Amino acid sequence: MYTREETIRRMNGLGRAGAPFFFVISHDLEHNLLFERKDGGQGRSAAFSLPLGERGGLRDCPPLPEQIRFDPVPCPLSRYAAAFSSVRAHLLRGDSYLLNLCVATPVKTNLTLPHLFRFARAPYRMLLGPDASVSGVHGRTCACFSPEPFVRVRGREIATFPMKGTADAATPEARRWLEEDEKENRESATIVDLMRNDLSMVASRVRVKRYRYISPVETRGGTILQCSSEICGALPENWPSRLGEIMMALLPAGSVTGAPKEATCRAIAEAEDMERGFYTGIFGFFNGRDLDSAVAIRFMEEDGANLVYKSGGGITVMSRMEEEYREAIAKVYVPFDL
Repeated sequence: MYTREETIRRMNGLGRAGAPFFFVISHDLEHNLLFERKDGGQGRSAAFSLPLGERGGLRDCPPLPEQIRFDPVPCPLSRYAAAFSSVRAHLLRGDSYLLNLCVATPVKTNLTLPHLFRFARAPYRMLLGPDASVSGVHGRTCACFSPEPFVRVRGREIATFPMKGTADAATPEARRWLEEDEKENRESATIVDLMRNDLSMVASRVRVKRYRYISPVETRGGTILQCSSEICGALPENWPSRLGEIMMALLPAGSVTGAPKEATCRAIAEAEDMERGFYTGIFGFFNGRDLDSAVAIRFMEEDGANLVYKSGGGITVMSRMEEEYREAIAKVYVPFDL
């Protein structure tokens, strides 16, 4: 495990050498993992699948149970209301304009985390096993099946894809609601502006390439629509030798914290009654030339004998507590056919 400063130095060195590696960076940026291609422990310590590559096929993963059980046990509304009240006070004071509030939901299921890694339909998947040489909350076995890219680098072009806005596709005029709702539009505008500013710290010619495009995502409960944007720019020619600096300058990810970042992160820590750990951090793969990374959402981890699903959503002064609670719970799903 590496601290923030150790991670920067190690990623810079691997990037300069053109050495492929997989990385996992925690939400607090201080409990990070780097796996070089030469590392052993295939499968049990870490497995991943991203567009640039994969590691650990989990060939010994058993098939899915014939009768699958997946029953979330949502936190009481009163507990969510207390956290919502805390963050709303910060929003009303102007400490934050947008804040991502998250909850932990125990799930009664006969699925395992390897099942989720192997069978989930998601472009970015990760499994950390018990041999990942980590401790404490960060050492829990966890699986992530994320639909949200963080940054992608091809050649010298860097792009980020903040995701803000979710709707049930079965709801009448769901697409129109996503496109026109004032709160959803404000959330997107805030995060796009934040990420454009973040990219400007490490890249030149930063621009919004696509604004608020909508994509379908298949879940156990049906199709949901999710709204994203694409912001891109040009990195300096020597960017691999500065890889650690570049990634840390962009973190924590704006879409799962809020704006402005520093004050918003303090408000989140005050309100949430869980440690995020690797949830809402990032994971990614550098192949020696290019890079893929994802935001660690759609995330389950072991907590003792139980499995816990972490989820959340963006809160503004326009948010209604009951609606935000329902959205956070609605995001507790597995993206494959049950």
